[in-house]
Order: sequence, then C-alpha cells, then structure tokens
Amino acid sequence: MRIVVVIALFVVCAVNVVSQQPSTQTKMQAIAAAFNKHKNVVKEKHGVRTEKYKDVRSEPLVKHNIGDYSGAYEVADLGSVINIQVASDGRVQASGYEKVPQSRTFRLEDLRIEGALLSASKVYQDGTAEPFEGVFLKRTDRTSPTDAGVTTFGLGVVLRTPVEQNGLTHEKLFYQLKWL
Repeated sequence: MRIVVVIALFVVCAVNVVSQQPSTQTKMQAIAAAFNKHKNVVKEKHGVRTEKYKDVRSEPLVKHNIGDYSGAYEVADLGSVINIQVASDGRVQASGYEKVPQSRTFRLEDLRIEGALLSASKVYQDGTAEPFEGVFLKRTDRTSPTDAGVTTFGLGVVLRTPVEQNGLTHEKLFYQLKWL
C-alpha cells in the first residue's frame, strides 16, 4: 500500500513540475505580445478634430529552414547590432555590440533556436554573462485603421535589466533585420 501511495505522490509532483514550465510556444507568444501596441486618440478643440492612430502587431515568425534566420539585426536608435550566421550543418553562431549602457561587444553562446525562440547566454569581452532570450518576429505597423501597414522582420528581445539613453528607458528592443 505504501508503494502505491509513494508512486502516486511522485506522479502528482512530476506532473505539477512539468505543468509549471512554460512551453516554447507560450514563451514565443508572450514575448511577441510585449511588442504589440494599439492607440486611437481623438481630440476636438475649437471645432478642430485631430486623430492619432497607431497599431503595431507582432507575431512569431517560424521558419522551416534555420538558415533563413541568418543576417544582421539592428536597433538603429541605440546602435546595437546582432549578427547571426547559420552554417550548412546547422550550427548557429552569433555576436554583436551595444552602445547602451556602455559600448561593448558580446557573443551568444549555447545558442538554441526552437520554433522562433532564440535562447542563449550573452557573454561580454570581460567574461561576464547573462541569459538572453528573443523571438524572431513579423511586425506590422499601421498608422490608420484602413492602412495596410508596413511589415518588418526582426528579433524582439525583452530586457532583463532596462537600459536608459537620453532620458528614455528601454525595456524591450526590436532588432530589425537589415541584411542577409
């Protein structure tokens, strides 16, 4: 009888641990959702009506050929770049540099791409490391409800530690694909 109780308890605990770990799909959707924005403001003053509309929709971009993720991704406003190269045998290498909070180069180690989710360890020249996670996104930006929008591709990263530049705090970065 004790063995049955111990086995049942073990199974319940194992199921509980597995159910608490978010799936790759859940992580991809959560990061993509952080890059969505919708704003529609109408003001009328002295008979003059002004309207501001902004709609940004981001969705994970899963590519069947991992080599299609190769390229240079850039956050132009901050001067940050990530270069991703996928070898013909499927090995992925990535490196980059950032100017904020200070100018420094890094490489991404233990890099994995599952679906559109990129996970790695970001290692700086001085040896310090931090976890790195991002999602390859298709991002559509519309400026009116009837606008078809402008679609860009890139890598969306929610920062673990926000960075500040010129009085602006950045909690997430969209590295736009610049060239292959």
